[in-house]
Amino acid sequence: MKIFLASDHAGLELKGKVVEYLKGLHFEVEDLGAHVLNEEDDYPDYISLVAAEVFVNPSENRGIIFGGSGQGEAITANRFKHVRACLYYGGDIEIVRLAREHNDSNVLSIGARFVGPKEALQAVDLWITTQFSNEERHKRRIAKIDHLNTNQ
Repeated sequence: MKIFLASDHAGLELKGKVVEYLKGLHFEVEDLGAHVLNEEDDYPDYISLVAAEVFVNPSENRGIIFGGSGQGEAITANRFKHVRACLYYGGDIEIVRLAREHNDSNVLSIGARFVGPKEALQAVDLWITTQFSNEERHKRRIAKIDHLNTNQ
């Protein structure tokens, strides 16, 4: 598994902590930006880079993306076929486990204005260690999503 990460200005600091954490666990990690604080940057510029990498190999490549709320970042990532971004902005961490087990989430979007470093690392840990259930009903639902015509 290779993990690609990106953020806008709002998620820059938290992304840096997660990058270092994952490297410490010996994951193959690539930080696609932003690399400097620019409060005028636009999250789609960076998030789309992660989504494109996951699109190329959705079963092996994973993405972790950060923004103020994580909402726009997840919306951006989910525009790419075979990308299944889930959103975590604090609270019950069970949603992260379910996103992996039931939806085979391959991108985790974190709302940096709502999640502190400790909580973010817990969510990342749970997300990278939880396996997809491979239950037929979940595979069937994912296949239906993948076959939606997005050009309507």
